[in-house]
Amino acid sequence: MKLTPKNINLFLLSKLPSAYFCGVRLKKISTKESTTSVKFCWINQNPFGSMFWAVQGMAAELATGALVMQKIQESGENISMLIASNNAQFTKKAKGRIKFTCKDGVLLDTVIAKVIESGEGQIIVMNAIGTNEEGVEVSSFNFEWTLKLKK
Repeated sequence: MKLTPKNINLFLLSKLPSAYFCGVRLKKISTKESTTSVKFCWINQNPFGSMFWAVQGMAAELATGALVMQKIQESGENISMLIASNNAQFTKKAKGRIKFTCKDGVLLDTVIAKVIESGEGQIIVMNAIGTNEEGVEVSSFNFEWTLKLKK
């Protein structure tokens, strides 16, 4: 399957329906970055009138994970991917449409090459920044991805 926004969003519907029904969508993906989007609505609200932190986390994880999936596919190798840990920082209430962007594609190229060359697992921390419609940062997520050749 070619990793396009349309195909990834269909993947969400079939494999991660909670993310899909909360409105998480991949908007664009390139070799350097990916962007996801989620709009604040009734189904993804918290009791404080903003977007629930876990919905932001799903959108942020997809921004990083889509890049990982793309790079693994491009490598032609059988590489496993798993999140070992994550952390987040929230700086403003998430209202309206929130976009998460991960710009770690070039760094990921280096890590994938190390996985293939060494045959040993590698760890990469990837960041996704969430911004509102005015371009103001509302949250920042770091995901520690572990990558390992499957044997």
